Amino acid sequence: MQTVVLESLEEVPAHQWNALVVDDYPFLRHEFLVALERHDCVGKLTGWLPRHLVCRDGRGRLLGAAPFYLKSNSYGEFVFDWSWADAYHRHGLAYFPKLVCAVPYTPAAGQRLLLTPGPEGEAVARALIRRALALARELDCSSLHWLFTTEQETDWLCQEGLMLRLGCQFHWYNPGYRDFEDFLSTLTNKKRKNIRQERRRVREGGLELQVREGPEITPEEWSTFHTFYCDTFHRRGGYPTLTLPFFREIGHTLGRQVVLVVARYRGRMVAAALSFRSRTTLYGRHWGCLADFDALHFEACYYQGLDYCIRQGLSRFEPGAQGEHKISRGFLPTLTHSAHWMAHPAFQQAVEDFLGRERPAVKAYARELKERSPYRQTQES
Repeated sequence: MQTVVLESLEEVPAHQWNALVVDDYPFLRHEFLVALERHDCVGKLTGWLPRHLVCRDGRGRLLGAAPFYLKSNSYGEFVFDWSWADAYHRHGLAYFPKLVCAVPYTPAAGQRLLLTPGPEGEAVARALIRRALALARELDCSSLHWLFTTEQETDWLCQEGLMLRLGCQFHWYNPGYRDFEDFLSTLTNKKRKNIRQERRRVREGGLELQVREGPEITPEEWSTFHTFYCDTFHRRGGYPTLTLPFFREIGHTLGRQVVLVVARYRGRMVAAALSFRSRTTLYGRHWGCLADFDALHFEACYYQGLDYCIRQGLSRFEPGAQGEHKISRGFLPTLTHSAHWMAHPAFQQAVEDFLGRERPAVKAYARELKERSPYRQTQES
């Protein structure tokens, strides 16, 4: 078993990499990650330098892999460590570079270790984790971070000495609704009434919405969506890292795993919400609009996605990070996981102490929010 570091995923054949992706998780597919590299969404300019780990046996068979990046900033991670970086700086230490296992700009929990099926999977996972720790030391990194990991991966990481961190997002679960009205029937009367009013205001406002999947999205629609996407970041003081060629490429290579909700007013495209799907889950990612329309954000980003999941038989909808307002629209608090290691022993201890206090607080926050459930009978996630 040999593990090597690659500076571009194009060095791995797509069919070999994708054979290890569970549930067709879109953000770990070869097409998605390579498009990020090919169209300058990652690299020196953005501070995401690819350092992917790939494990093969003596015959060259791909046993496992993990997407790694050498980071010179904390942008686009969604597991916030700015206070840790500030503490390093105040003590005259360099926090960057750091080594991160993540999908860039994507706060979607899922597979981070690609493993060959079978009994050797755990051994490969532990080999990759240990190689990542060694790589962090070789590159003189301050720290190593695995973001939005699965529960099984988190267990392995903690067993190898990394520290657990919890977060909270808001996810929707589909027990097998027949249609959108069936979903509404499970909500309290007030929440059901509010959703119907919001949807009605969109219709009465003269807006028409359409769900389009990858091959159906025209170059003009991608161009308009990208303008909306950039404008959203600029208005919030952010930097739009994903390029128009990136979107156009994944619209082609990921096919129907790309889902775009388009809103038109008097024939003109005025807003759009971009999601991605696996076999079981819809992931909401980006939204943008030309002007403010009453309740359009909720319709395009949430209700159209819920309706799509029900029609497609998807079991879950993850609409992105943050947003307690999602609870009243059917999304419930759900814990997310990450794992961390600090090279400096004193900071390792300090962060461990901090996380030991933070974890119970995050659990309590999630429990408190779950009490606000809009369902007549609380769903179990």
